[in-house]
Amino acid sequence: MPPRSRAKTVETRDGVELTNLDQPLFDGADATKRDLVDYLDAVRERILPELRQRPLSVIRVRPGQEPFMQKNVPKYTPDWVETTTVWAEASHREVRYALANDRRTLLWFANQRSVEYHPTLMRVGEPHPTSLILDLDPPADDDFAHVVRAARLVRQALDDSGLEGVVKTSGAKGLHVVVPLGAGVGFEDAAAATRALAARAERVDPEVGTTAYIKEDRGGKVFLDSTRAGGATVVAAYSPRARPGVPVSFPVAWGDLDRITPRDFTVRTAAGLLGDADPWRERMPPPQTLPVDVLEEGHTIPVARVAAMHEGKRRARARRQ
Repeated sequence: MPPRSRAKTVETRDGVELTNLDQPLFDGADATKRDLVDYLDAVRERILPELRQRPLSVIRVRPGQEPFMQKNVPKYTPDWVETTTVWAEASHREVRYALANDRRTLLWFANQRSVEYHPTLMRVGEPHPTSLILDLDPPADDDFAHVVRAARLVRQALDDSGLEGVVKTSGAKGLHVVVPLGAGVGFEDAAAATRALAARAERVDPEVGTTAYIKEDRGGKVFLDSTRAGGATVVAAYSPRARPGVPVSFPVAWGDLDRITPRDFTVRTAAGLLGDADPWRERMPPPQTLPVDVLEEGHTIPVARVAAMHEGKRRARARRQ
């Protein structure tokens, strides 16, 4: 068979040259690079509002390589891709992040085999988070119905606290519950409220959900992860995931949780299921202020990672004795 000509392997959209579109996206994807590009282009009016003016990390998958997270934009990034520089305290250096503000940038990322899109919780120039997020992470090989039960605990905790949230699949095995915040809520208060809501959800039924950060302490329960705060990122609604079948983080109505599985939403199916709708934006409640009692409780709860670090050191000392 003669080699394929360049004309058959290159396409241009919005001035962006797209190459190797018919190659497999990655091993086990059951999708091509074209499937990724077509999907992101089809949902651009829905995903771009989730990315716009937010420092963006992406997970890329090069042929024959393991997925990797990219924060700093590469040197060959086109000059029309908008960027912002953020000081990274952990690595003590400046990181130059891309801002996916338009279709052209989104297509460029897709052509780079950027499968996952993880924006920050704040926009450039706005010193406050736009939402708080509880990430419901099930044990390995767990039943999705277990995660649904945990999501209902979170919803009960929100209702009892006078708050309202929306839910989406994580694109993996779990769920994300998102509460939009008003501009007056700072990062420390948002983080404290997230801890309080996780603790309140755990108290609704401690046999289903847990706030234990150390995996060995979770006892087969769903982890109510309250650490998506501050400078953290979360996979955007409508973003694909670099997992078998290329599932998508997809908005779900609370009443539909029993009728879906994360595998229902992939780069091959999600755009058709959406039609002309944007359920994430349509279901999103208005920005909210945080009740005083939620903040007061949250500020008494240690940060999970810090508490786990100290506990790990304590256990290590005990083992040495």
